[in-house]
Amino acid sequence: MIADSALYRNGRRVGESLPFADLARACDATTTAWIGLYQPDAAELDEVARAFDLHELAVEDAVHAHQRAKLERYGDMTFMVLRPARYVDESETVEFGEVHVFAGPHFVVTLRHGSSPDLHEVRRSLEARPDLLARGSVAVVHAIMDRVVDDYAPVVSGIENDIDEIVDQVFGEGTDSPKRTYQLTREVIAFQRAIKPLVPMLGELMEGTEIENDERRYLRDVQDHALRLDEQADGFRALLDNVLRVNLTLETKALSEASHAQTEEVKRISGWAAILFAPTLVGTVYGMNFDHMPELDWRLGYPFAIGLMLAFSATLYAVFRRRGWI
Repeated sequence: MIADSALYRNGRRVGESLPFADLARACDATTTAWIGLYQPDAAELDEVARAFDLHELAVEDAVHAHQRAKLERYGDMTFMVLRPARYVDESETVEFGEVHVFAGPHFVVTLRHGSSPDLHEVRRSLEARPDLLARGSVAVVHAIMDRVVDDYAPVVSGIENDIDEIVDQVFGEGTDSPKRTYQLTREVIAFQRAIKPLVPMLGELMEGTEIENDERRYLRDVQDHALRLDEQADGFRALLDNVLRVNLTLETKALSEASHAQTEEVKRISGWAAILFAPTLVGTVYGMNFDHMPELDWRLGYPFAIGLMLAFSATLYAVFRRRGWI
């Protein structure tokens, strides 16, 4: 779908809804074409590619989508893939989109997959600044990258809040903390994959001989923001790794304590079983009903048997008590 397309002469909108071939022919040193596409079909993209002579490899990447963030140059055309992100409060997850940017000396073609960023708003902001838009395609590229990087800020805040909640769960004995930590770690890794390529991409853009000093300063500002975000993402990754280790340590400790408590319980049961077994052993001997048992005719036989039972039990009780079994 064609979201918007227009010509800008000296930074001001002068033509729109023109065929792509007419837009391409109108581009010159003072006129820039900007075509915005939203999830276009193959026919629409092919028409744009033929009008602006886009490289077939870059077009192939744009058609298939699901590309990593990158910057590639094909002659005087630059092809970029950006991975915008937004934090979804309802599900507490990070949702990633994809923006493909074809930038020539006097044209920009943007292709967006996903709901973010709002390139229509980026276009309106630039149209309100003809002095910036008059710089040509580099101003459009800067504005898009700046919006993508700025939109990362709410994502960072959301992830930071999730990490705080996970830490509270871990030390509050939350049962769901390991699963949530793993899920958030995967999102942080995906976030790093979106951010890390931006720093070298911006560095390569600034090295271009066609970039003027003022434009280079704008790009350097975006690069500084990307560097800070990259450092924050690295910090999140390290913190989540520590949370996983702490959680594992606490779970291991809890299992060890449970095992120790079970062992102590077994000791107590075994000790009392032995104490109760000793009288049973003596009583069993005298319950065998043999014909020749001298103790049966002995006046002190009964007190002796009772005393023997008590002595055995008392001795075992003293031994187990000393060893801490009971």
